[in-house]
Amino acid sequence: MPAFSLEPEQLAWCAELRTLAADRLRPLAEKGEPGRVNHALLAELGRLGLLERLFTSGALDLCLMRESLAYSCTEAETALALQGLGAHPVHAHGTPAQRDRWLPAVMDGSAVAAFALSEPGAGSDAAALGLRAEPEGAESEGGRPPGAGGPPGSASAEGAARGTGAGRREGESGAAPLVEPGATPLAGPGDLRLTGPGGSPLAEPGGAPLVDPGAGPLGRPGGARPLAASGASPLAEPHRSPLAGTGTAPAAAASPPTARPEGPARWRLTGQKCWISNAPEADVYTVFARTTPGAGSRGITAFLVPADRPGLTGSALEMLSPHPIGTLDFDGVPVTADDVLGEVDRGFRVAMGTLNLFRPSVGAFAVGMAQAALDATLSHTARREAFGGTLNELQTVAHQVAEMALRTEAARLMVYAAATAHDDGAPDVPRRAAMAKLLATETAQYVVDTAVQLHGARALRRGHLLEHLYREVRAPRIYEGASEVQRSIIAKELYAMHARREAE
Repeated sequence: MPAFSLEPEQLAWCAELRTLAADRLRPLAEKGEPGRVNHALLAELGRLGLLERLFTSGALDLCLMRESLAYSCTEAETALALQGLGAHPVHAHGTPAQRDRWLPAVMDGSAVAAFALSEPGAGSDAAALGLRAEPEGAESEGGRPPGAGGPPGSASAEGAARGTGAGRREGESGAAPLVEPGATPLAGPGDLRLTGPGGSPLAEPGGAPLVDPGAGPLGRPGGARPLAASGASPLAEPHRSPLAGTGTAPAAAASPPTARPEGPARWRLTGQKCWISNAPEADVYTVFARTTPGAGSRGITAFLVPADRPGLTGSALEMLSPHPIGTLDFDGVPVTADDVLGEVDRGFRVAMGTLNLFRPSVGAFAVGMAQAALDATLSHTARREAFGGTLNELQTVAHQVAEMALRTEAARLMVYAAATAHDDGAPDVPRRAAMAKLLATETAQYVVDTAVQLHGARALRRGHLLEHLYREVRAPRIYEGASEVQRSIIAKELYAMHARREAE
């Protein structure tokens, strides 16, 4: 299918999604508490079959879902995206046991997933990850094994002391800081110095929260606390829906995780993660930790860590986001080879594969917001009377609206092209994905800002659609790869292509 042309069935599906988001999802979103997981909204996404479709569709379908939901309900779009980001590594790289335990519950919305990559000192530089995965039995600086406690799932003394049950937020005080010293807020950890097969840069930022600056200051308490699973059965069967679709996603890797030959089979995780969406309320985390010091991106391993592991605590961060964002503290959290996603020391590939899939859809999220702002502007300027006529009769206004539409459509086409390239297995996906995210997020910023200008002061009133979008639209230019990172990726890819042509 040409990237620039959607089939009638796809267009009809997008229209249906926009209607469902407005009629069924937006009311649930409005009842949610800022800074908390909206379980009712997740459950409805599950009943509609949209969460399941995250794992049965390709990049283009993901983009169509995110664009359509963002147009009518940004909170629903973000809830869907975070489930996919957190659980896609399980789908693509997990063992049958890992997938059977978690994916059904993620797909019906009863379990919350999170992608834990960013750290206070490792935003765009993924090679600087500092969370340590120390072989069990190694001595800590204090002379004791890091993180006293039993194996995963055991009732260790430390776990009992910390507590892992109800009251995850009750009685907490002390807001967490907005920015850790030395940290780059919301930066994703793609390191521009790293390259993958064929010289493609692995500067895929990730782990940075999908920040939704859409509901004003959260003002919620911070403070460290133990994490615990929600108690929902992870083996619950997902609800089926006509929207679930019948498409088939690329086959998930089924090779079991293995430790290095004669290497450790048990580790203790020690360190911190920061800017993690859905933390500290998620039930399961895809955690990236350093298993080989000094090896850069080649010494990182992905672990699947349930929230009730002893030694794992979390703190909420006060941000503009209406969904939870926080830090995670790992005090000798026990993990084993059974928790590895993919292969030991190959976790960076797990992260990059996930982000290559989701990066174009960040652009789709931006396109959905831009289209909503454009449509609001068309309606307003067509009826607002000023200077003896309506605003749309003024050439300066009409030309601005035309520019908004032009940029929005160009961004949409680039997003679709990048997603189609991903689904087709094209070799230039990193470049296309970077271009799509860069153009779409920068375009959305321009369109929403222009819409606010043409609406005047009314657009800045709390509760106005554009006031909401104005705060929502800023963060996508930072998370999952800041605009500057995208430009560097594009340039490196272009020069690599040029060098290959010159060598032929």
